[in-house]
This record gives sequence, C-alpha cells and structure tokens, in this order.
Amino acid sequence: MSLTIRPKEECQYDEVSLGEIMLRLDPGEGRVRTARTFSAWEGGGEYNVARGLRRCFGLDTAVVSAFADNEVGHLIEDFIMQGGVDTRYLQWKKYDGIGREVRNGLNFTERGFGIRGAVGVPDRANTAASQIKPGDIDWDGIFGKAGARWFHTGGIYAALSESAAETTIEAVKAANKHGTIVSYDLNYRPSLWNAIGGQAKAQEVNREIAKYVDVMIGNEEDFTACLGFEVEGVDENISNIKVDAFKNMIEKVVGEFPNFKVTATTLRQVKTATVNDWGAIVWQGGNFYESRHYPALEIMDRVGGGDSFASGLIYGFLTTGDPDQAVNYGAAHGALAMTTPGDTSMVTVKEVEKIMGGGGARVVR
Repeated sequence: MSLTIRPKEECQYDEVSLGEIMLRLDPGEGRVRTARTFSAWEGGGEYNVARGLRRCFGLDTAVVSAFADNEVGHLIEDFIMQGGVDTRYLQWKKYDGIGREVRNGLNFTERGFGIRGAVGVPDRANTAASQIKPGDIDWDGIFGKAGARWFHTGGIYAALSESAAETTIEAVKAANKHGTIVSYDLNYRPSLWNAIGGQAKAQEVNREIAKYVDVMIGNEEDFTACLGFEVEGVDENISNIKVDAFKNMIEKVVGEFPNFKVTATTLRQVKTATVNDWGAIVWQGGNFYESRHYPALEIMDRVGGGDSFASGLIYGFLTTGDPDQAVNYGAAHGALAMTTPGDTSMVTVKEVEKIMGGGGARVVR
C-alpha cells in the first residue's frame, strides 16, 4: 500500500509538527552536577523533525506549540526562527511572574562518553505546551486552508498531560480529514506517562491515535508499551531489535492496524555511549527495506538521532516515494546528526547523500 501524498502546489507546508520545544542546557564535555557554564540550544522530539526537514532538506515546515510569554520563551522562539521553521502557530500564554501557573520547559542534557551513558534531566511540569487543549488550534486552517502534505507528532507530546493527549487525537483526526499523511513516533517515556495513568493510559491513548496514523515509528519497547504487542527474539543484553523479531511483530501490528501504510524502526546496538552500531528498517506493502548499516558509528551526541532518522525518512517519501530510498535517507541523516552537538541536525542534504552512497570521512577541500 503506497502513500498518497498531497501535491506541493496545493499546500503551503511540506510538513507540520505538533510538540513541546524546550530550552536545552548542555554542559558540553562535562557533567550537569559540576557545570559552571552551559551551551543553550532548542530541542523537542516532534520539533526536531520539522527543523531537520527545513535546515537540512530545504522543505517548508511549521511547528504548533506554546510558550509562557517571558524572556525564556522568546529565546526559544529566536532559536526556532534561526532554524527557519514557521512560528505563526505558536501560542503565547500569560506569564504569572514565577511559573506557578505556566512556564517553559528546560532540559539539562549530558552527552555521555565511553562507559558513562548520556543523561537527560528534564524540567517540564506545567509548561505552556502541555496546557494546549482541544479547540485551541485551528487545525482546519492548517490542514485545509494553508495545506500540509505531512503531519508529524509523537508520544512524548501526547504524554505531557490529559489535554495534550486529547489535542493530539484532535490533530490526527483533522489531518486525516484533509488527506494529510500522519506520522507518529511512539517514543515511550515512562516518566511522562506515570503522572497521567502509567502504561495503561499510554496504551489507551496511543491505540486511539494509532487508528489515524499512516506511518508508525518506534522500537520494540515502544510497540510493546504503547500498543501492547509482544516482541520475541530480542537479546535483553543489547538495546536493538533483531530484524527477524521486528518482521514478526509488524505482521501482527498491521493485522490489527491496517491503516498503517508504513512502519519503521532504527536498529541500534549500544556498545558504549560513543560507539553504536546503527541502521534502520522500514515495512511497506508487505515488503521490508533495510538501510545501509553503519557499524561502530562514533557518536558525539546521540540525542535527536531518532528524530533525524524520522526527518530523513519523511524527506525520502516526500521526494521519491521509494521506501528503500526513504529508509536510507533516514539512517544516513540520523547517523550524521549524532556527530554534532545539540538535538538538531547541522548537516546538509549533500552530506547525507554522500554517506548514502558510501562516502567516507576524508577531508573535503
């Protein structure tokens, strides 16, 4: 089953994302607990996809989110504008002066090195984005009047609050109504779901959202925790899913959700925080397409690698319609994104295509 993608001529946007965007504070090579200075970035699972599609691949993208109307909110807005993502759908919530009622999310992130894993310390309770509720966003205006070829959101945003979950459901229904392709990254985070009902709530929400998804992205933990599918044949000592296990699971998944036209997962084996085996696999129309593998990939900052995979995958489908090309764009972009600091991509489409073609790391002069 192929994806029927709206033509560019009738859409202002190639892609629109719904999600929370946080201020990331990065101690660089050090640790949060001993830092005296931090580098500031913006980041958020769903937003990272829109930014990658704009900055690396040159597509027209927008983000739907909300901020407390204060200096931190406008700092994050400035980062978004530097990334070229349309900000017209940002909502601004009145700030009470101390963040008791509404605030902006922070994420302190250590990159990790060798045997010391990456560490994230999110500080995101009561954020403006988590308070978006059904009826706040003119989805018909976005998907109908302006037009969007692709809509992306995910389980991180849906887990932020009851209203965020309801807003996500409202959004995917509206996208379906207007013929916009919907992709969803399950991205299961127990710490987020615990506050609103735990894994049972995660499955209730995600199984409802899944009814309206065309392209479902997730690893083995995501499919199990969020949708209730058990995976067999996975080695518990490594963090990747075996290809055969993924194939067997997907047969069950698409049997229950025949609306899934594409499913995708990254294939990651963690050797150390800075060396991973990396690749990806996509299912479409009963066939599997596996990307080029990147063994012993050296990593500077792994945060956002999966989001960059998603943006490369989306770019491949939007421009070629070929699942083999799409999975290779995704895997190459994700690999390259992990060689630079921050959540978001700093690479170009030429660099992605060079790696897809087997290009190496020789100096470019």
